[in-house]
Amino acid sequence: MLRQNEWATSDSRMPGDFSIVLFRRIMIIADIEGSSGCWSYTASSFFRREWALACAAMTLDVQAVVQALLNAGVEEIVVKDFHRTGYNLLPEQIDPRARVDQGYVTGPIPAMGNPGGAEAAIFLGLHAASGTSGFLAHTMTSRLAEVEVNGRCLPEITLFSALLAPFGIRPVFFSGCPVACRQAEEEIPGITTYAIDKGIDLQSFDVQDWRDGLVRTAVKALSNGDTRPLIGEGPHAVRVVFRDGTVAARTVARRWRLPQEGASVRFAVQDMKALFLMLSRICYLTPGMIPLLPAVLWLQNLKGHLGLSWVRRQLRKGVSVS
Repeated sequence: MLRQNEWATSDSRMPGDFSIVLFRRIMIIADIEGSSGCWSYTASSFFRREWALACAAMTLDVQAVVQALLNAGVEEIVVKDFHRTGYNLLPEQIDPRARVDQGYVTGPIPAMGNPGGAEAAIFLGLHAASGTSGFLAHTMTSRLAEVEVNGRCLPEITLFSALLAPFGIRPVFFSGCPVACRQAEEEIPGITTYAIDKGIDLQSFDVQDWRDGLVRTAVKALSNGDTRPLIGEGPHAVRVVFRDGTVAARTVARRWRLPQEGASVRFAVQDMKALFLMLSRICYLTPGMIPLLPAVLWLQNLKGHLGLSWVRRQLRKGVSVS
């Protein structure tokens, strides 16, 4: 059992000798649903005690991988916090040689910002696509019951990898629930995956054993030369189904002038970047917010800062995590 003031010295238990390192500049995309501390929807929700615990565990997961990558010879690491407000990780508990990037920006990669000189991407703690059976499965937001592109469910690994592709960044590693891992393997041929079974009793979950396996597999993925940047060229025919049904679909259809069919809207895009931007508008914006986007993002990031300050206060009360 580790308490807050022990995190920075937590041993990543770097195993073995992985001398073949093809990538020395890494971008880590970190989400919470597939992390070791999130076992319910409440744990992924803003301003909940379970969320504070999940943030702490997510930080431990990321720190273990960061430390192991540095020990293996990685020279540059950018960690992108990519859950909800983008403020879930505790940067002070992550090796300062890694740059922790929180909040959302307009570019150079939409929402993600600057990937530095990253050559490869590691996805930690992601989830399965909307409309599938994975743990807390969703694409962009749980308000979307399904997101289909050319007749296939769209997992976020596909969307995010395509955003990174123009920078030559290869997706080499993915962790999440078993369904999410299978989807990653289908979407990214050759990607290395490591699953966390959210169907087991939490009391029987050995977090240190799982985290050790996460570290070993992530480091091994540094020698994975099988994957390529996911270009994601279109055209793409997109169908979005709303969990709240016809009324929600009608609102979005009118707002963005899209064809509506019952609980769904349809549109077409030429590439995955355009798809990400359109989904972002559907999920989070109105047309009147577009000219004010820098201010909107500033307010969203302020909300994230406040939320993370609340998390720290909860943890200072003596909450312990593994």
